[in-house]
This record gives sequence, C-alpha cells and structure tokens, in this order.
Amino acid sequence: MLNEQTVTIMNELKLFGMARGFADRIGRADHAELSHADFVGLLVEDEKLHRENQRLARLLRNAKLNGLACLEDVDYKHPRGLSKQTILELIRGDWLEKKLNILLTGPTGIGKSFLAKALGHQACRAGRTTAYLRFPRLAENLFVAKADGTHLKMLSRLARTQVIILDDFGLSALNDLERKNLLEIVEDRYEIGPLVVASQLPIKDWHHIVGDPTLADAILDRILHRAHKIEMKGKSLR
Repeated sequence: MLNEQTVTIMNELKLFGMARGFADRIGRADHAELSHADFVGLLVEDEKLHRENQRLARLLRNAKLNGLACLEDVDYKHPRGLSKQTILELIRGDWLEKKLNILLTGPTGIGKSFLAKALGHQACRAGRTTAYLRFPRLAENLFVAKADGTHLKMLSRLARTQVIILDDFGLSALNDLERKNLLEIVEDRYEIGPLVVASQLPIKDWHHIVGDPTLADAILDRILHRAHKIEMKGKSLR
C-alpha cells in the first residue's frame, strides 16, 4: 500500500518518469542490494530521461517535419554528390553551435527535403526550437497575415525560432512582399540561428529569382555568409 501511495504522490507532483521508474524498479531482484542513495539516483535519472523525451517529442511536433528523417539514415548507394564525410560533419552538430546556414541544391527528387528534415530532426535532438516551412506556403501565410493584422506577430514568432528550414525555395520569382518578408526573416536570423535552405536552383541563380538587385544583395549576403553549401547531383530517387 505504501508503494502505491508513493507512486500516486509522484504522479500528483508531475514526476511521471520517476513514478514509472519506481513502479518498474521496486520489485527487481537486481536492485535488492542497492543503497537508498543509489536507488533514488536511478529514479532521478528516470525522471530526467522522461523530461528529455517529452521535450524532444514537443520540439518535433512543433517543427512539423512530417515524417521521421535522420542523418544517420542517409543512403549513400545512389551517386548524387553526397559524401559520407559531409554527413558525418553535420552529425557532429558544429553547424548548430557555430550557427552556420546550410544550403542544399540539386534537381527534384534527389533527396533535398529528406536531408533538410533530417537536419531539423538533429536540431530538435539538440534541444533547438525548429520550424520546417515550404517557402511557397510560408509566402502565402505571410500574405494572409499582412491582410489580417498578424504579420508582425508571425515574423516575431519566426525570429524566436532557433532553426528555420525553408524548403522549395525559388520555385517561382519572388514578388515585392515576398522579398521584403524574406529580408526580415534572414535579418532576424543573421548570426543568431541557422537557416537551412533547400532549392532546385543553383545558388548562382538565386539573385535573379529574388529579383530586386538591392534587396537581393542584402538577402543573399546574409544567407551566404557563414554558410555550408551542399550541391547534390544525379537522377531522381523517387
């Protein structure tokens, strides 16, 4: 009865990992010789792991990655100009610590979105708030936000996000509002948090797709500065 009360109190205190750990460990024969301090230490570790898993689940849910993609699962069998050494460098996570932008280019179906989402998953595992956004949908949402008065609020929310992924950038030429919104986004992130951009267009064509030369210079200067470029080649994997 005392053990049941202990579990109940732990749950009431929202120590859910500790409560589950206590219920699992209390009757284990291999724990019979543990000191009180060692047993409590294991429960504290159970609680810590539970909270870390809860935080990761919340970050992944908010990131809207739409599927599980991990850098460790990258397929190297298909020739597409993607080296294992490059992926290993990304797995180490220096790009997150150094706030380096990652620019992924290559033809459709080559795996850019998978790699972008895998980078997002890694950012979540590292405890970073992350947002995966298709650029056309982001542009549409910002257009609507401009009309209903939530534009600044949306930009502020993006500015607080530690890692932003922009997929399908450059599918069409940017209009004036899209250029200005993109400048606001990259300006807010400049040397503050990483930006991951995936595009079918080679980087040399980005200036043209942005349009206005002055704004294009300002946007690309901030995107390309301190950026790691990955150019993928080959046939579609779909």
